[in-house]
Amino acid sequence: MQEPNLFQIFISRLNKIGVRYMVTGAVAVIIYGEPRLTQDIDLVIELKKDEAREVGEVFPPEEFYCPPEESLKVEINRPLRGHFNIIHLETAFKADCYIMGEDQLHHWGMLNRRKLNFEGEPIWVAPPEYVILRKLEYFREGKSEKHLRDIASMLTISHDRIDFDQLLEKIKKYGLGQEWEKAQKISQD
Repeated sequence: MQEPNLFQIFISRLNKIGVRYMVTGAVAVIIYGEPRLTQDIDLVIELKKDEAREVGEVFPPEEFYCPPEESLKVEINRPLRGHFNIIHLETAFKADCYIMGEDQLHHWGMLNRRKLNFEGEPIWVAPPEYVILRKLEYFREGKSEKHLRDIASMLTISHDRIDFDQLLEKIKKYGLGQEWEKAQKISQD
């Protein structure tokens, strides 16, 4: 598992300026499933145009690569798939930041995110159902079985933390039934 402080260098700064976020991707899989290596932290963030300057201020150029305010505003304006990266220069550890925008699954995840504490710092994590749904979508798009293995580890380790009724409802809504069947098969092997 990555050194937790690498995650915290991003989280603590977002907490400082009060930006709503949720950790997802591999870090969420580590929380809900088995530890594995990752080179970044994936964050869904709710960011408004007037907060773009604050993001640049808490990620100063002597410590981080952070896109200029104008670029952040362009991404914030995208209704779907707004995205930018922040890179910690000393370690090259990266935060992939996905703008919540009008994505309904992002909105649902944000409403159901879970608050954890790490060394006294709050960390907001996407619910496991959200992580599974996104992993199913990523598998559908790219066919990488690592997403199915991630889901299998979550199903094994966090089975009692998953609302399967809600998960199955959303699997049907997003047309992810075939992908779900493959994930379940891997988890049973």
